[in-house]
Amino acid sequence: MGSWKHGLFCVSLVTTLVFVFVYNNELWENKDFLRASLSNASLLAKACHQIVQGKVFYPRENALKTSLSEPTCSEYMAQSHYITKTLSEEEAAFPLAYMMTIHKDFGTFERLFRAIYMPQNVYCVHVDEKARDAFKDAVKQLLGCFPNAFLASKMEPVVYGGISRLQADLNCLENLRASEVPWKYAINTCGQDFPLKTNREIVQHLKGFKGKNITPGVLPPDHAIGRTKYVHQELLSKTNSYVIKTSKLKTPAPHNMTIYFGSAYVALTREFASFVLQDQHALDLLSWSKDTYSPDEHFWVTLNRIPDCLLPMPQLHPGEFSCKFF
Repeated sequence: MGSWKHGLFCVSLVTTLVFVFVYNNELWENKDFLRASLSNASLLAKACHQIVQGKVFYPRENALKTSLSEPTCSEYMAQSHYITKTLSEEEAAFPLAYMMTIHKDFGTFERLFRAIYMPQNVYCVHVDEKARDAFKDAVKQLLGCFPNAFLASKMEPVVYGGISRLQADLNCLENLRASEVPWKYAINTCGQDFPLKTNREIVQHLKGFKGKNITPGVLPPDHAIGRTKYVHQELLSKTNSYVIKTSKLKTPAPHNMTIYFGSAYVALTREFASFVLQDQHALDLLSWSKDTYSPDEHFWVTLNRIPDCLLPMPQLHPGEFSCKFF
């Protein structure tokens, strides 16, 4: 009797799901989404059947696809459950920009991209120039399905701890600054990141900073002083790429800047992006940082703590400047 009841429950559940999917007008208009939903209902039915029989259920295929094997973009997006409509007015009014630096594991990148994708946002993806051609092609094919996602216009051969890692983000930041999407904050990620909050939760968190950047950092701890005290060099090879420390001392930081150290992963306003890409202080710090270790851990935080930011403000007359950061 117990098995009979479980079986009836499964049948009722699947029937209800199919009814909702078929007779919901919005889903009916999107046949690709309907097909994906029915496929998932079928998978649920199999799971119920196995559970009723007292067996462990092991699906033969992942309900969330991790490769662009569908014949069309629309079918792929439906099967992979991408969000294709803005979910709230609050999110629509606060679009985000993403800088994504990746070099391997397409499936991992795809899961990250799907998790953070929203149609009102904009996404720049930097692929390590050293990455395999198959990986590059897969990323390019995926991004081709989304009008608000693109590859960085310039790719760097990225070396961990080197200036190339920072330059990869800057390449994307420059592309994003030219985007017509009126994004409020730019967020950088690596290919092995994954969000712990929804897009709306991220938006609400960022709105709480009221136009300030998020560049956490402190004055240099003892273990980090050597990163900018001595000259470092990137070494590139086919089998291994790394940064070496030399015994040569560096010159002091430009413009008498105080160097801070902090997170390489930040959230930046559009105004600050313009400052970073155009202001002479930022350009000089970038040039000085090219032979330091892990400059992405001091570049953003140092610029955001310049006392007189010298950022041109639209409401001021030419030649007048005001500080707005942190």
